[in-house]
Amino acid sequence: MLSETKLNALKEISGSFSRDEAVWASGFLAGLAGSAVAAKEAVPLAINTETLSAKKLTLAYGTETGNSKKLAVELAGIIKKKGIQVKLADLSQYKPKDLTKEEYFFVIISTQGEGEPPVLARKFYDYLHENDPDLNNLKFGVLALGDTSYPLFCKTGEDVDSRLEVLGGQRIIPLKKCDVDYEQDSHSWAEHIQNVVHKTAESSQKNSTAPKVSTGRKKYQGKISAIINLNDIESDKETYHIEIETEEPLIYSSGDALGVIAFNPKHEVDEIISLTGTDPHKQITTTKITAGAEELLYKHLNISYLLKNTVAQYAQITGHHIPEVRLSLLDLLRIYPVKNAEEFEQVLTILTGQSPRLYSISSSLEAHGDTEIHITVAKSEFFINDKKQNGLCSSFLAEFKEGENLEFYIQEAKHFRLPEQNKDIIMIGPGTGIAPFRSFLYERDAVGAEGRNWLFFGDRNFVSDFLYQAELQDFLKTGTITHLDLAFSRDTPEKIYVQHRLEQKAQEVYHWLEGGASLYVCGTKDPMSKDVEKTILNIIQDKGKHSPEEAQAYLEDLELSGRYVKDVY
Repeated sequence: MLSETKLNALKEISGSFSRDEAVWASGFLAGLAGSAVAAKEAVPLAINTETLSAKKLTLAYGTETGNSKKLAVELAGIIKKKGIQVKLADLSQYKPKDLTKEEYFFVIISTQGEGEPPVLARKFYDYLHENDPDLNNLKFGVLALGDTSYPLFCKTGEDVDSRLEVLGGQRIIPLKKCDVDYEQDSHSWAEHIQNVVHKTAESSQKNSTAPKVSTGRKKYQGKISAIINLNDIESDKETYHIEIETEEPLIYSSGDALGVIAFNPKHEVDEIISLTGTDPHKQITTTKITAGAEELLYKHLNISYLLKNTVAQYAQITGHHIPEVRLSLLDLLRIYPVKNAEEFEQVLTILTGQSPRLYSISSSLEAHGDTEIHITVAKSEFFINDKKQNGLCSSFLAEFKEGENLEFYIQEAKHFRLPEQNKDIIMIGPGTGIAPFRSFLYERDAVGAEGRNWLFFGDRNFVSDFLYQAELQDFLKTGTITHLDLAFSRDTPEKIYVQHRLEQKAQEVYHWLEGGASLYVCGTKDPMSKDVEKTILNIIQDKGKHSPEEAQAYLEDLELSGRYVKDVY
């Protein structure tokens, strides 16, 4: 309302207006009123629009029986009601190259038979494992459907989840594995999506003025300065501590991984060249690179364990009838030889690129400087069709000598991070799972972190397999390690593993969790990480007086808040 003085002034001015002048004046005043309102609302309206535009996500599904599709449609409806725009995508029709354009990407995918993806999602699955797109801008989560009566429960979902992270994606929701009765778990997953997307969008809005940083993968050139077998001579294992020096300063954080692309064994490459009669220097063009046949086989192509669809393409080219198997290229050529060098050149074009292998960094920038980096590598041995095989990259690294050069890159692990310096941590890392925790301990020791550090470590024998024994004992003496619990499975009549040590310290473990401690697990996925998780759930249920459902929700809350983190393989 106008004051009396302003009202009298308005009447005096407007009293002599003609009709046209009065109409103009009323429009003028209305315009002033609109401008004032707009001025007040302009900033909030712009922010709201930006926030809404950030809350868009793709919900993709891969299905065999229709369960994933049905669930995706249901969850999309639930999420839309929270004001988030959802685009449904069938992986049988989704263009994998569009992944680089996605911001929020969530997958619901089932596992078939012996850990295989749904037939209609095979193209997407193979693309992820055969290509190397830059997904540094992708935020993702995976809901895996499976059946616990099968040995490889939810393996496809696990594979997709881990591969998206390897390619640079940021896992903003932990992998959720669901049994045949999945309704409650899937709805909980959808709620997590809503909460995390809202929080991430708000965080992005606050930081929208921050300068963009290049996300290209940086290659480092290093020299092996030390390579030491950490196992005693009596051990049946080989675990190597490898130190690499660089001239260029390194950038990494504790929890990150070092990526290496291994070269194939030279004797295998030579035999392949000999068997096929191929000119080793003939230039061949593949989807990624043009190089001589020998160089392609040695440095760039996977020849050790071909995918089933690659074997199927080999059969089409050569005309052989080959059962659905996975074999090395050398074995294929021995059993189902090519007709001539020209036919083999076609085979070279269907081979997938050599995938990088990731190893947890076991050093700390604060403790070891920015021109030195360490990894811990177990030489891998396994059997395929009763034939002993060596892990490609672990064998490649184990054969290095001091002074030899190695190219590598750093893979950021955005989820596997130390908490604030005053927070407690519990680390469970048997075998080479100790690697990132060695980094954590050196880091916290170097910066004088006040938080307590509790380590659970285990292996086969105390005498021959206690990795980094002297260092850990020194950390214990100086107080950097508050508690050190050990489990050597073959030193006792009844095998003792890290989960048994957790059970023995159940009350204190729960007390630490209630006090805000973060829990980390690193090492083999099956069975170690699964056994450890079961034990943790039992501890929460027993010591916290929770029902099984409440214990599961407790652990999920820890995971969602970043206080329960796994790096398993």
